[in-house]
Amino acid sequence: MFNNRKLLVATKHHKEKVIAPLFEKKLGVRCFTSDEFDTDTLGTFSGEVSRKDDALTTLRKKCILAMEKNHCDLVIASEGSFGVHPSVFFASADDELIMLKDAKNDLEIVAREISLDTNFNASVITNESDLLAFAQRVQFPSHALILKPAENNFSKIVKGINDSENLKKYVNEFINEFGMAYVETDMRAQFNPTRMKVIEKAAQKLLQNVQSTCPNCKSPGFAITKAIPGLPCSWCKKPTDSTLSYLYTCNKCEFTKEALFPHQKNTEDPTYCHLCNP
Repeated sequence: MFNNRKLLVATKHHKEKVIAPLFEKKLGVRCFTSDEFDTDTLGTFSGEVSRKDDALTTLRKKCILAMEKNHCDLVIASEGSFGVHPSVFFASADDELIMLKDAKNDLEIVAREISLDTNFNASVITNESDLLAFAQRVQFPSHALILKPAENNFSKIVKGINDSENLKKYVNEFINEFGMAYVETDMRAQFNPTRMKVIEKAAQKLLQNVQSTCPNCKSPGFAITKAIPGLPCSWCKKPTDSTLSYLYTCNKCEFTKEALFPHQKNTEDPTYCHLCNP
């Protein structure tokens, strides 16, 4: 289905570096990138272009527009979101969605990777000592920074700062002009090695989904759509919140299959039981 086809990696931030080798090796596709479509028109992390839709809708639009602009029928794109982790409160998370869209075979396959491994952060800076402390926390200079006059002030933006001399120079300019500088981590993939690794993990998950075929119709993309809790406690035998099974669904024919005990254990440790360890 994919061998020898051209696969567009819709990115302007060098994500093809971690996506292309995986898919070329396993699917036999020939990956390419293009400047015909600017993915930043759908939103930027620095905020000067706001994302109008949710991440999945934006990702789907990115794939469709990239295919239209490049007159191709096979594309991969990803969309990242940063904020509070959905279950680990007060911790920042990188939430990456990645999609393969195949217009020729009417396929849309998605994977998601949520990671606590991120340097996502921002701060108001009024002096050099605060600046250096912030820079150290966010792994500068291997991870670049962005400067603005204030969080929602986009009248002047400097992106991709990855050396100390320029950082100090620009911060002093901002402080002299605006009385402060708003510094934030540059979350664009080519300026953020930590995020690039999360994108690579998401791409690996997507590849697994593509290679997983439906037992009913043989279409790619037979993926996990739900984790069902209820793994019994080894002491009291009552259901816990731990995963009992995964539900796999084909997005082509909607065939479903439940796979019990996905973590190769039939019971859960009482530590994770609300009755035995309230």
